[in-house]
Amino acid sequence: MKKALLAAALMSAGVVAHAQSSVTLYGRLDAGLEYMSGVPTGVGANGQATGSTNRFKAESGDWGTSLWGMKGVEDIGGGNKVLFQLEGSFNTMNGTGPGGGGLFNRWATVGLSNDAYGTFTMGRMLFISNGVWDFDPFGQSNWSSASMVRGRNWPQSSNNFAYQSPKIAGFDFYGQYALSNATNWNGNNPNGQGREAGAQLTYTNSLFQVRGLYDEIRNPANGGLWGGPVGANGNAANTSNGVFAASREYSALVNVFLGQFKIQGAYQAVRSAGATGVAPGQPTTLDHEWGGVTWQATPAAALIAAVYHVNANNGAGNATIYTVGGSYNLSKRTLLDLQVATARNSKTANFGLNADNAGSSAATDNPLVGHQQSGVYAGIQHSF
Repeated sequence: MKKALLAAALMSAGVVAHAQSSVTLYGRLDAGLEYMSGVPTGVGANGQATGSTNRFKAESGDWGTSLWGMKGVEDIGGGNKVLFQLEGSFNTMNGTGPGGGGLFNRWATVGLSNDAYGTFTMGRMLFISNGVWDFDPFGQSNWSSASMVRGRNWPQSSNNFAYQSPKIAGFDFYGQYALSNATNWNGNNPNGQGREAGAQLTYTNSLFQVRGLYDEIRNPANGGLWGGPVGANGNAANTSNGVFAASREYSALVNVFLGQFKIQGAYQAVRSAGATGVAPGQPTTLDHEWGGVTWQATPAAALIAAVYHVNANNGAGNATIYTVGGSYNLSKRTLLDLQVATARNSKTANFGLNADNAGSSAATDNPLVGHQQSGVYAGIQHSF
């Protein structure tokens, strides 16, 4: 009898272990006050702004996107796990959101994981170009590397299949392939998504980390690698965003770890193909570089300084963002943040602090062509 009871207990324990699972609810709230100069106003020829002004604004997401989500994992035995993630963004200041793509506009994935073979997921996810996040001194905050490519590096991607390898001798591989779900393999549905794909290889040790990243985004309307014109001389309100919307991107990124200091640098080549009838001021290629340093002065306080620069062809000019800032952790979950930045444009460029679409309409928030833009924000961020 005792042996039978023991056997039953062992069998029950095996079933429990086999079906072990967990679900975690998580989120982040970011809010603050922002001041910005060089904000465009008025409506002139071709919809372009006619003047500029200064603005104070209550802002959500300057230091990091406000979001909430849930993720779970089920151990199905044999070293295998089933996992899922659901995540959506929102505006802390007014409670609205998400901005597009449905309730879970950032992540809606399900997949399988094995410690020896890696992780495979399917669904909607942040596009692989977001892989620059780990190498950006300001972590792709609102005023950082994304600004110089007008948001090219932080989109979401639907119909995606992704694979993350385990780490082997310091190396790991990550790849994505997203279908257009159109009759043309590359995409021919202007209301959908063009084919997207990318791969990154990373090497990490205690002293440094390097990453090589390639990705491409296809035009959903015709499947090409050119996002279309951005308006007369690049000044009208944008609808397709040119090279910033559809292109190939080649990135080389590095982190160096020196005690309390982390030094970061990157180079990106953004290249379009098939562009025709491109007016002056509409770039078809970009060369984008940045560098910066983070000083972890105390366990709670970090100071950051960075420079971001872009060169655009076809008379679109060049621009540089100089920025300093930092954060102070009140606890493990709550921090205060501050950033001061200025965008300096050549006489034919109008890159702004925000990662907005091309153009000089008031809707873009970009400064007038050849003008500068400066700003400061301070806020609080809480994670749960």
